[in-house]
Amino acid sequence: MYKLSINLLLFAAVLQITFALKEGECEVCVKTVEKFAATLSDNVKNDPKKIEAEFKKFCKGSKNKENRFCYYLGGLEESATGILGELSKPLSWSMPADKICEKLKKKDAQICDLRFDKQIDLNNVDLKKLKVRDLKKILNDWDEICDGCIEKTDFIKRIEELKPKYMGRSDL
Repeated sequence: MYKLSINLLLFAAVLQITFALKEGECEVCVKTVEKFAATLSDNVKNDPKKIEAEFKKFCKGSKNKENRFCYYLGGLEESATGILGELSKPLSWSMPADKICEKLKKKDAQICDLRFDKQIDLNNVDLKKLKVRDLKKILNDWDEICDGCIEKTDFIKRIEELKPKYMGRSDL
């Protein structure tokens, strides 16, 4: 009996290590849950239903990978499914973001497949060496458009025009 209980404990420890997140894994989930949790007031933190309502509000202003994360959880109107309870209940218990993301990963593995895009340092990058997709991303991150842009040089010219306006910001 004693040997069986030791084996069970060992097996449980191995399972815990297997399901634990590795460094850098689930980065969008962890960062988004931490960011969202920081917005919650004390009267909301202990009520899962209020947390879910606040998460839906939070998701309305989300962009890029955070928006995709919201979609997967059911925080957007257009979300096909909803597993908000898997976020709200653990948050109401003050569970850490990485542990919440471990639980979410078990429900939907694609949540942990989300990765943030690499950051572009506009001070040190040669725009001519970037791909058009990256140039479009810079403009999109600035909430700017490039009317009539067809050639790569058109996008570069537009970014150069807007650089003085956005270089003080730190979101790129």
